Amino acid sequence: MKIAVGLSGGVDSAVAAYLLQEQGHDVVGTIMTIWDKNNTSATASKGNACYGPDEGEDVADAQKVCDFLGIPLHVIDCSKQYNEIVLSYFNDEYCAGRTPNPCVMCNQNMKFGILPSLLSDSGIEFDNFATGHYCRVIHDEQSDRYLLKSGVYTKKDQSYFLYKLTQKQLSKAIFPLGELTKKEVREIAIKAKLPIYAKEESQDFYSGDYNELLTPVTGNGNFVDLDGNVIGEHKGIWNYTIGQRKGLGVFHCKPLYVIEINADKNEVVLGENDSLLASGLIAKQPNYISTERPEKIQIKIRSNSQSVPCSVTYLEDSFTVIFDEAQRAVTPGQSAVLYDNDVVIGGGVISKGIELVSSNENNS
Repeated sequence: MKIAVGLSGGVDSAVAAYLLQEQGHDVVGTIMTIWDKNNTSATASKGNACYGPDEGEDVADAQKVCDFLGIPLHVIDCSKQYNEIVLSYFNDEYCAGRTPNPCVMCNQNMKFGILPSLLSDSGIEFDNFATGHYCRVIHDEQSDRYLLKSGVYTKKDQSYFLYKLTQKQLSKAIFPLGELTKKEVREIAIKAKLPIYAKEESQDFYSGDYNELLTPVTGNGNFVDLDGNVIGEHKGIWNYTIGQRKGLGVFHCKPLYVIEINADKNEVVLGENDSLLASGLIAKQPNYISTERPEKIQIKIRSNSQSVPCSVTYLEDSFTVIFDEAQRAVTPGQSAVLYDNDVVIGGGVISKGIELVSSNENNS
């Protein structure tokens, strides 16, 4: 097959390209540029992040890999679309008091959407599109659907970020690293003498101050307690996320955390740790990958958390989850991804947590 590999300039995508070439496929490399050169307010160095002004270094590293493998590299300018899709979503969510997940939005719309589409429009033909994500995709003959599965190396599993992929996108996706560990991938890079084998991987969306990417319409407002009493002044709701303790600047006899963000009132609600516990959640904008939708499954409510058992009620425009055990800091705007063991059932965007009812209240 002729396979286009989405490169990032890092080790994982380079090894993906190398493995596919070793398997005998006709491989071409592509990388998207996303930095808006007209953005003068965002000045942070790229450092260990995906979005930044010195993305040319990643393009140069991707070119080194392609030269080493003897394959072409196609650089696709996606900065306009990235600004319109990912950055505008990032801004709107923070300013609405929610915590966005730009990686989920980028994967669905950019890496598996705009990038291969523009590559094809430029006259480059290919059968499949591969990346260095740690996950797997299979075709289920019984349902005649493509299913997304978590990576075998659970510590690096990235299926959480890909739950929004469509059947069309999954049908063309190849993930050569799905059966490998990060250590094995690094060892392959070293043994193959890939020129970027020692490069550190990107960890963050943006290495600078998020305020540089935002255009908020409101300013400072009130910190309030659970009863609505004013207990301080916040510096803009976009600076806070559910569960946050540091940087509040409010003194209290017990530690306080962000419990809720109310954009309509421009208020940030603070409370003690117990107030962060939720019995479940409601998620909107669902994308169901599998037609099998068991009631008892597992859920991840953030990318770096372990999946936990839960019960799910599915609707076409939402789903409701009840955790087997109460979970802390359910965060509106983040993704809730549903798993049946290693199969991604689907996921959605958290709308709100379901308040935990204490046993005393329940008995009364």
